[in-house]
Amino acid sequence: MAAGIAICHDCEKVMELGGEIGLQPSSCLRCNAPVHFRKPHSVSKTWALLISSIILYLPANILPIMEVTFLGDTTASTIMDGIVYFFQHGSYGIGVIIFTASILVPSFKIIGMMLILFSLQFRWIRWLRHKTLMYRFIHFIGRWSMLDIFVVALLCVLVKFSNFSSIAAAPAMTYFAGVVVLTMLAANTLDTRLLWDIYENNAD
Repeated sequence: MAAGIAICHDCEKVMELGGEIGLQPSSCLRCNAPVHFRKPHSVSKTWALLISSIILYLPANILPIMEVTFLGDTTASTIMDGIVYFFQHGSYGIGVIIFTASILVPSFKIIGMMLILFSLQFRWIRWLRHKTLMYRFIHFIGRWSMLDIFVVALLCVLVKFSNFSSIAAAPAMTYFAGVVVLTMLAANTLDTRLLWDIYENNAD
């Protein structure tokens, strides 16, 4: 940034920006997208997305995510009900996969993003390399949280035997999908280079 060089976040073209460093926006010479030295309002946008995902996370785990109808009897189950079911029937591998993708990964993403945001808010300069690596891991695993959605969607399509047996999505599906999408958007909005800007400013 001190050299006046920025990268386009759309096509990743590196270019030189004119004007006062950090304040003068420009357009990408290749794709015409807005180019900044740092993502504008990164922290506030990420907080808004993250808080929204936290609000949706509670009903996503409390409300039923799937309704199973067997011989006219309908049973609703939450995410944890499904995990317990697989463990009780000896399918430990599937239970662990669903528990990791549906419970651990969203929780890890939310807690990890909050830690990075608190570091920016309170200007913590310790463990910056570890926080950057954690952010890259969060960004990488974000899409895998949709595994539970895919499983329920496949079951809804495959298990359709008229009035004998069927599976339908329940309200928690919408909330859970919202959590996944919002955390992915939060990861894309956050600019971790701000952590290193704080370090450089403190070093000066």
